[in-house]
Parts: sequence; structure tokens; C-alpha cells
Amino acid sequence: MNKTDRMLAILLRLQRSGTLRAEDLAETFETSVRTIYRDMQALSEAGVPLLGTPGSGYSLMEGYFLPPVMLTADEALAALIGADFTARHFGGRVRLGSGSFREKIEAVLPPDLRRDVEQLRETTRLLIENVSAADEEEFERTELLRRAVLERRNVRFGYTKVGDEAPTAAEAASASASRTVSPYGLVWMRGAWMLIAYCHAREAIRHFRVSRMERLAALDETFRLPDDFRLSDYRAPDDRSMRAIVRANAAAARMVREQRPYYLESAEADGADWRLHFRMRRNEDLLPLLLSLGSSAEVIEPPELRERLREELRSMLKRY
Repeated sequence: MNKTDRMLAILLRLQRSGTLRAEDLAETFETSVRTIYRDMQALSEAGVPLLGTPGSGYSLMEGYFLPPVMLTADEALAALIGADFTARHFGGRVRLGSGSFREKIEAVLPPDLRRDVEQLRETTRLLIENVSAADEEEFERTELLRRAVLERRNVRFGYTKVGDEAPTAAEAASASASRTVSPYGLVWMRGAWMLIAYCHAREAIRHFRVSRMERLAALDETFRLPDDFRLSDYRAPDDRSMRAIVRANAAAARMVREQRPYYLESAEADGADWRLHFRMRRNEDLLPLLLSLGSSAEVIEPPELRERLREELRSMLKRY
């Protein structure tokens, strides 16, 4: 952190916390107490009304505030929840930036509004789970892709598919063939990061799940974004051409409706049971869900899905 950023951060902390010792500030900003003394001197020379009390620390003169941001409690809550989301789903400088953004928002709120926002945050919160090693790897991939999008640089990666597309001749020639793409943007979709990109092998725009990428690298080659492309307008093509109907008991149907799987189209009561209507690309798309429901559900149609489920169950029995 450079001197200017540190001095602004000190000012925000003093405005939010009241009185702080030089030792505490030095620990927070990972610098020396002597450096904090110099920062305080520079702030005073810049006209900031600082008060230094021996044994207590530094504080701002009462009535001094940074220019206020005119936010309602709901607007401030929305901004803070957005910062929580960013901290959970981004890495690198963006994650650090979300933390400093939270501090700035909290610091510039008037005391009464800050109390209102704190009360709202106690009842409305985006819980941040512990970040795993796999999460950190995805953060690194997302950060590399984000920079590649901004710099208009092509990227290359290995990609693990789920069988939704037949491989091209070039891809079939090698099981570990790499994709070279021009990255157009990142989208949070269906609970995961997706890269929207022009695939050079298929000569078309495709979306790639970031968590399935391997050996990701940015290339020196650059590209030009098409003039008519708008990420906000892009929608992945809906290729779920197959339909299925599943009968489930009330408990299983409730669980499916709460999970809201991508393939679920509708659910309707059918006496004591429920009929669940699905649209999918292939029978295998529904297998994990159907197996998790066990005997609480039965496939009504199509017959091909019933047979595919039998095959999977026979394979499982051989293992047990």
C-alpha cells in the first residue's frame, strides 16, 4: 500500500472508530510506528483536524467528516452484501478491494444510519464459507481470465467435458487437447463462474465452466471484440430437447423444488404424490438426481431413461 492510500485508510478508520493508537495503526497497516507518526504529520499539514492525546492515541476533531455518500439504509445494505459476494467469489486484488470498499462505505455513513445498517446486517447476511484449496485455485483462474478479458488476450486451457458435445476431429486426436479461445467475459451462472468466449476450434461462441479448466495460460496473441457483442445480452443456447416426467412422494418433491435444479421445468400435485417435469440434453443429466431420490421417485417417461437408470443400478450392484 502506498503512502496516499494508507493515509486515506487511516482517515477512514479514525472516522469510523474514534480514537486509535499509533501502535494499533502500525499493526493494521503492517508498517512502523515512526511511519504512522509521519503520516499523521502529513495529514495535519494537509488541514485534517487531528487530535493527539498522550496515552490514548489519535482522533478526529468532533464534527469533521469526509464528504458524505447519500445512501439509504437499504442502499448501503445492498452495497455491503455485494461486497460480501465479491469477497467470496473473487481472488487477488478484487477480493482485497471488496474489503477496503466495505470499510469506506461503513466509514462515511452517518452514525445513525450506520446503526440502522448494522441492525439490517444482523438479519440479512451472505454467509462466507471457509475457502478451500480448490476455491483458491479457481480464484487464481478467475483472476487470470478477468485480466485476459480486459487486455483482450487469447487464453489456452485443457477442458474436462461432461459429454454434452461430440469432439471435433482435432480434439479427438488427443485426449488432452487444449482449447484456444478469445475470452469475451465472465458470467456467474447456475452457481458457478462461466467464461463466455470464441472457441477457435469450433469457430463459434461457447461457454466454459471455469472449475473444469486445467493448465490455464494467457497467450501473447490479442483479439478484437466484435462490435455487435454485448455480454449483458448474451444468453447460452437452451439445448434441452429431451423431456422426462418423474413421480415422487411429497418429501422427495419438496427436496427437488428447494434445490431448484437447472433441468426442472415444473412440479404439480398428483394426489398424495407429485409429478415433476424436466427438460434435459441427455438422459445422463438426470441420473445423479434420480439416484439421490432412491425409491422415493419413479421415472414415468421416457422409457429410455427408465432403461438407462436400470443399467446404472445394475452397474452399482456389481460394485456392492
